[in-house]
Amino acid sequence: MRTWRVGTFSMGASLLFLGLFLFFSKLLGLNLVQVMTAWWPLLLVVLGIEILLYLFLSRQEKPVLKYDFLSIFFVGVLGTAGILFAILSTTGIMGKVEDVMAREERSFELPAFAYKTDESIKRVVVRTVGYDMTIEATEEKEVSMFGTYRVQTAKKAGLLKSADDMIAAKQKGDTLYLNVKTLPNEIGPFYSHGNVAATILVPKDVKLEVIGNDNSLTLKPRMLANDWSIESTSSIVVNVQASSNLKVAAVGAREISGKDGDWKVSEKADSEDHDQSMRKNAVYQSGEGKYQINIDNAYSVSLNSNQ
Repeated sequence: MRTWRVGTFSMGASLLFLGLFLFFSKLLGLNLVQVMTAWWPLLLVVLGIEILLYLFLSRQEKPVLKYDFLSIFFVGVLGTAGILFAILSTTGIMGKVEDVMAREERSFELPAFAYKTDESIKRVVVRTVGYDMTIEATEEKEVSMFGTYRVQTAKKAGLLKSADDMIAAKQKGDTLYLNVKTLPNEIGPFYSHGNVAATILVPKDVKLEVIGNDNSLTLKPRMLANDWSIESTSSIVVNVQASSNLKVAAVGAREISGKDGDWKVSEKADSEDHDQSMRKNAVYQSGEGKYQINIDNAYSVSLNSNQ
């Protein structure tokens, strides 16, 4: 006579239910994590039904439950896995894992920014972060910014909803202060860093001060009609026109590059540097050099002059 051990039927039913859940999740496009989180309580139901059936169908006066411990252990492993999925889902960790697994690099346009200027604004101060940026003089009477950013995300919509998410503008007296912000980043083991390629347009007749953050900067002064001051950037590329009335002065740079004869360079040792490397002071002038671009504390300065 065949002996019925509690747990054998439960293991078979568990495998059957799990197979059906996985099959229909693929067929109907259901979320696999949600399926794994939701199905495991059926294990307890099936095991309870099996025990009741054993007691009900047993012909013994005092039935004694006999267990298939290997099967129950297997059912317990499946149930524990389901409970772990449920706990991870409740704490939000599973959602983070799903997001990371579904991520891909996407590019989005920066929300357009524009700030109208008038005669009351004499100076613009831009504080940047660690992104490569281009600053260009323009005929327009406004300060504007546009560009793109690239991030790893599972979402098709951009992270930035408005220009306020990327740049803060505040006018104090005759000065307009612009603070460029970093992209939203996740903290912890799921950290993701984005990149930004932005262009800032500044009226050519307004004084400009740029405070960098060891980032790369490209300057396009064009027909500049005021002074610019740049500090604390890692590298700067200056595109100048030979017909401009401009003087570019770089102080304390490690590397100076450009066409032969563009720069007048002098060198001096930096006593505060452990490697005793030479720092360079360099000057470029076009025309009478009425308007100046002063560059301070940059590692490398490159000049592209258009004859």
